[in-house]
Amino acid sequence: MKKLLLVLTSIFLFSQTSFSQSRALLNGKDLKGWHVDVPEMDKDPNVKSPFLIRDGLLVSLGKPGGHLITDDQFENFRLTFQYRFAGKPGNCGALVFVSKPRDLYEMFPKSIEIQMMHQNAGDFWCIQENITVPDMEKRRGPKEKWGVNGDKLRRVPNLTDGTEKPLGEWNSMHIECVKNSIKVWLNGVLVNYGYNATAQKGQIALQSEGAEVEFKEVMVTPIKTLSK
Repeated sequence: MKKLLLVLTSIFLFSQTSFSQSRALLNGKDLKGWHVDVPEMDKDPNVKSPFLIRDGLLVSLGKPGGHLITDDQFENFRLTFQYRFAGKPGNCGALVFVSKPRDLYEMFPKSIEIQMMHQNAGDFWCIQENITVPDMEKRRGPKEKWGVNGDKLRRVPNLTDGTEKPLGEWNSMHIECVKNSIKVWLNGVLVNYGYNATAQKGQIALQSEGAEVEFKEVMVTPIKTLSK
């Protein structure tokens, strides 16, 4: 009985320790812990995945379009990573609160996207989920045109531009999600804040969306409150 209690206590303490520590989402060797969702790969078995590990970095080749999605779900967390466009600048994004795959345009999973598009990094994009920000009509446009799909106004512009590093240099993205609120910092500058999101947990995803992007130091840390 004592041995059983000792084992159960050890398991409990291990679980608590694991939950309280930062966790690397990439091992620099393979894509363990993630799965690829690329519609074109379903249609043609000869199409190669746009996601790979190269020199210890995660690379999103940009084509074909799709997503690299964590196997695990996350709630109340801080996601941090470094990224840079490997060649020409273009589009990419990090998605949080990911749930139903291919829910928009048979491509994008239900989620809230934190934009990484060159010169627009930090924008929110609503993908079948919604979020509120201060000065909503000023930033998003006329209320009657808001929406989460189709031709609705799904983009919520960031608070400030000019925070991205010159092309070729590494940018630091810091995303905090607590309950249904999200804060985003780019290179140490607060670039967006939203609340009353229609989701508060889910998977994390990175995009392949037209441009080659390199990622490193992708980490997730459990948190209880948003940083100020």
